[in-house]
Amino acid sequence: TNLNQKLSICSKLCFAIGGAPKEVTSSASAFFLQIYLLDVAQQINPFQASLVLFIGRVWGAVTDPVIGFLITKSSWTKIGRLMPILGCTPFLVVSYFCLWFVPPFVNGRFVWYLVFYCLYQTLINCFHVSYSALTMFISTDQKERDSATAYMTVEVMGTLLGAAIQGQIVASAHSQKHCSSHNMSAGSLGNSSGAETVVPFQENLSQAKEVYMIAAGVIGGVFLLCTLVMFLGVKEREPYGSKTDEQVPFVQGFLKVMGHGPYIILTAAFLLITVAVQLTQSNFVLFCTYAAGLREHFQNIVVVILSALLSIPFWQWFLKRFGKKTAAFCGITWIMPFSMLLVFIPNLVVAYIVAVSSGLSIAASLLLPSMLPDVVDDFRLTNSSSKGHEAIFYSFYVFFVKFAAGITLGVSTLCLFAGYETRGCSQPPPVVYTLKLLIGAAPIAFIVTGLMILVLYPITEDVRRRNKLWLDEL
Repeated sequence: TNLNQKLSICSKLCFAIGGAPKEVTSSASAFFLQIYLLDVAQQINPFQASLVLFIGRVWGAVTDPVIGFLITKSSWTKIGRLMPILGCTPFLVVSYFCLWFVPPFVNGRFVWYLVFYCLYQTLINCFHVSYSALTMFISTDQKERDSATAYMTVEVMGTLLGAAIQGQIVASAHSQKHCSSHNMSAGSLGNSSGAETVVPFQENLSQAKEVYMIAAGVIGGVFLLCTLVMFLGVKEREPYGSKTDEQVPFVQGFLKVMGHGPYIILTAAFLLITVAVQLTQSNFVLFCTYAAGLREHFQNIVVVILSALLSIPFWQWFLKRFGKKTAAFCGITWIMPFSMLLVFIPNLVVAYIVAVSSGLSIAASLLLPSMLPDVVDDFRLTNSSSKGHEAIFYSFYVFFVKFAAGITLGVSTLCLFAGYETRGCSQPPPVVYTLKLLIGAAPIAFIVTGLMILVLYPITEDVRRRNKLWLDEL
């Protein structure tokens, strides 16, 4: 390792901290945005709420390649190519806050949330694509880049931090036991039951709006602080080649990237595995509430899942010891038997066991992006005359993640409109059966297919070492 490419612990830590705020906002919105739109935003029915989420995700997927194109056309500045794009953070924070703000007008609230969710997706993509591509620009040494991923624990802690901050602050907005209060009032209060259930909700609505805005403000402050730490602590470097090298046009570069076999295999496998993980994540709370009889425990179970993500250092050690491909197989398959166990034996003890195993598998799946720099290096060796395609690799890689999220949201939307009862104390048998499929059989089918494709991934540890030697000579 050249001295000037050696990354200090401080730089690695600052780089990891820079990735945390994206996970904070993603975690908070994943767990709470839908229930916010349904219960707090008012005048937003379930169809409109699903439409906001679906169009927003699709818009986010479409903007990824566009942002990648714009990055490839951007020029180097004194602070690099990607760092200036990360300056969109203040606008990102404003759009995120507006997403959790109930406007004073009523008729246009659907348009309000749709516009700001699409704007948020656009700006978060600017941040995410730039941050992801920055992996290739913090050092030209493969070991240093892999070492930086060991600090992903700090980034992943953002997932836990987002759910914890949002959950603790807005808990009072959902503290009313409407099922029990409804049953009590219906059984003992006769005709006054309607007033007993509606009035407390109206009185609590203004408080709910306030606590959601407070949570958005706190998370926005965390976002700004973490981005500032990364901006001050990370230096962007030009990888392999001078700044004056002529770049291949975007379309020609895109065709070359899409024609690179290892990239197609890795993205296809990652797409399927991501679908499985997001199916489990997005439907786990619904499953615990309506199919497993664990309504009073799902918050603690979610925290256990996210806490298990702290096992990333173990998987990082396992990755270095046995290789990235082996780590992916061993880590991701861990979730399959336990998910089926919960479907057939839905009790509290099994739920906590499944929470730990799911967190371990999700942590292992988060290391899959560390295989992408190896693919980029392999591409450089076979296309030595092509420069500046890192953003294409990463933007379309992120595109597949967004696409997978869209598929997951589409399936969940089908559940919502296939007999799902909003604010219901229980769900019809077809919905319960669908939730069991979404937690058990469906994720397993996607994981098995993804791992079968990953078997074909050609960049072994020997190939990685060989590529490193050749790139060092370049």
